[in-house]
Amino acid sequence: MTDFVAHPEQGLAWVTGASSGIGRALALRLARDGFDVAVTARDHEKLVQLQREAPGPGKIIVLDGDVTDPRDMERALASIEYEHGAMALTVLNAGVSIPIHGEDMHREDFEKTFAVNLHGTVNCLLPAVRHMQARGHGQIAIVCAAAGYGGLPTGAAYGATKAALINMAESLKFDLDKAGIRLQIINPGFVATAETAKNTFSMPALISAEQAADRIVSGLKSGSFEITFPRRFTYMMKILRFLPYGAYFWLLNRLTGWKDRPLVTPRPAATAMARDPQAV
Repeated sequence: MTDFVAHPEQGLAWVTGASSGIGRALALRLARDGFDVAVTARDHEKLVQLQREAPGPGKIIVLDGDVTDPRDMERALASIEYEHGAMALTVLNAGVSIPIHGEDMHREDFEKTFAVNLHGTVNCLLPAVRHMQARGHGQIAIVCAAAGYGGLPTGAAYGATKAALINMAESLKFDLDKAGIRLQIINPGFVATAETAKNTFSMPALISAEQAADRIVSGLKSGSFEITFPRRFTYMMKILRFLPYGAYFWLLNRLTGWKDRPLVTPRPAATAMARDPQAV
């Protein structure tokens, strides 16, 4: 099994979804630790601002791109490898969270979430593995979420993609270990970002994006497959999965107060896409 851990002298880091939230904080932290960090998102102005704020000694390299476009991601990887140097570390973080209410479901909300969180990750993962495989080493971390452990209110689309990413990474690890590529998953609890700000329920153990970045960096240096935090919350979520379903739903309803919340007013189907957040 591989024990490769990326260091700045071994090559660049690549962070997707770096225009805000965890991705932004992580890019700044990696640059402070000495990595040159290629950052990808659709919002060019936010990436340029991030580049200006890089604390050094590492620099920020702006690579605009849409993770839902596989050609964009192939281009981004080619630019990293052939213009800026070898890539040692990849953190696939881009994602969206669109709340789903069972009484007001829209196909577009599911499609957008799957396109960014699941297919977008695969679009980045494939070229990253190919480039690292050619050198015989590399490190890839996929940002999943504790929401992937089990169903949560409004998480029908978001949680489904995170559960799929966890399973995908578990399956790929067997072969990537043999290829010299360390694969890890990152399962945060609630992190204060623009996405979680849309939640209308209690978010226990909420931490800042900067705190999340610190814990991710620490986990990337470890030998663990899973990086999860804050453990007082994520371990509770793991334990809940051992409960019978009746107890699981009763306890989650009690913890979130969801059963007592009124049903939402259905919105016209034409407005569904207009409410979609932009992929970071």
